[in-house]
Amino acid sequence: MKELYTGNLYWPVTLKPTSEYPPLRQNKKTKVAIIGGGMSGAICSSIFMQNGLSTILVERGEVAGGSTSANTGLLQFSNDIMLCDLIEQIGERDAQIFYRACRDAVQMLEEAARSLRIDVGFIRRNSLYYASSEQDLPKLRREYDALKACGLNVEFWTADDISKHFPFRKPGAIVTHGDAEVNPFQFVNGLTDASVDQGLEIHEQTDIIAHETLTSGLHRLITSDGYEIEVEHVVYAVGYEPEELRGKLIKAEINRSFALVTGVQPNLQSWHERFLIWETARPYLYMRTTVDGRVVVGGLDEEIEEPLHSDGERAKRSGKLHQQLKALFPDLQAPVEFEWSATFGESRDSLPFIGADPAWKNVYYCLGYGGNGTVYSMLAAHLISNLIQGKEHPLTEIVKLDRQSLANV
Repeated sequence: MKELYTGNLYWPVTLKPTSEYPPLRQNKKTKVAIIGGGMSGAICSSIFMQNGLSTILVERGEVAGGSTSANTGLLQFSNDIMLCDLIEQIGERDAQIFYRACRDAVQMLEEAARSLRIDVGFIRRNSLYYASSEQDLPKLRREYDALKACGLNVEFWTADDISKHFPFRKPGAIVTHGDAEVNPFQFVNGLTDASVDQGLEIHEQTDIIAHETLTSGLHRLITSDGYEIEVEHVVYAVGYEPEELRGKLIKAEINRSFALVTGVQPNLQSWHERFLIWETARPYLYMRTTVDGRVVVGGLDEEIEEPLHSDGERAKRSGKLHQQLKALFPDLQAPVEFEWSATFGESRDSLPFIGADPAWKNVYYCLGYGGNGTVYSMLAAHLISNLIQGKEHPLTEIVKLDRQSLANV
C-alpha cells in the first residue's frame, strides 16, 4: 500500500465520529464498482447514484482516510498550468473548454455541498494570484488577457492595488472571482453518507487484489478475503496510477509536498476578505483560512515520491512555510499546530487522467494529478457517468489517457 502522508493532520479532528462501513463478506453483483473511497470515489458515487446507476464503492482502508485527509481544500478554476500555456499546448478552443469546465465544476461542488445534512465549510472565495517577481509580470498580464477572453470573471491588480488591500506588496496580481474553499474530510464523509441514503453500498477494509474480465464481457473483482464482485463497469478512483496500468499510458511524476495549519488566529483583519492566495513561482506557495480562524499554508514541493518521515526535517519545512506566511502577514500570531508531508502527483502535460481504458472495455480511471484534484474529481464524475450511459462529454478527448497532448512530453 502506497504511503500517502506523514505527520499530524488537521481535517480528521474536525469531524467525529464518522460513519463506519463493513468489509465485504459475500459475493455481489451490480452495475458499477468504484475502487477508492477518497474525494474522487465519493463524488463519482454521488453523481452515479443521482443518475440511477447501481453502485458499490470499495475502499481498502477507510473512507476519506487517504489523500483526502491531506487535501488543503482550495477550489479554483485556475490550474497549475496557466491558460495561456495550455492554449499553446492544446489549442485555444480546447483550453478554453477545459478552463470553463473547471469554473463550472466549482459551481457543481457548491451545489453538492449545500445539499448535505452537515456543514462542510464550503465558502465562496476570491483568489489572489500574484507575480512572485517583476520578471513574472508580463506573463501574468498575458494570463489575465487569456482568462478575460475565455469569459472568466477576473481583475488585474497593480502593486498599489495589492498594498491597499493586504499588508504586503507584490508586482501585480490576478484576482479571480468564483473560487471557493471546503473542508475536504467533512465533504467526503458528508457525500458518502448522503449517497448511502440513496442506495450506495460501501465496504471499507476491502482490498481488491485481482480484476478479471469474463467471457461474457463482465468484470470480476476479487478481494483479499476471497469474495467477488461481478460488475458491468469498473471505475478506478485511486488517486494516482493503479497497478493495472504499470506506466503503459500515464506519463506522470510523483512528488511530495508540505502543509501546515496554525492555531486559531486572534485577528485576521489584515487578510482581505479571506482570499485564497497563491503565486506564479514554481513550486508555489499557497494559503487559505479556515472557518474557525486558522491559516492553512502549503508548498515546498520536492521531487521525491515518499512523504518525509523525519519529524525534525518536517518541522524545518513547516518552519519555513510559517516564515513565508509571517513575511506576508507580520501581524499573525498563532503558532503551527498541525503539519504534514503528502504525496503529490503531476502529469507531464498538467492535465488529469480521466476516462476509459483504451484497451479494456468498460474500465475507467479518475486520476486527479495536480493541485486541482477536487475540481477534477467533479469533472471526472460527470464525464465517466456519461461514458457509462453512452453519452458524449466535451472533455473526453482533452483528458483521456491516450490523448494527443502527451505525445510531445
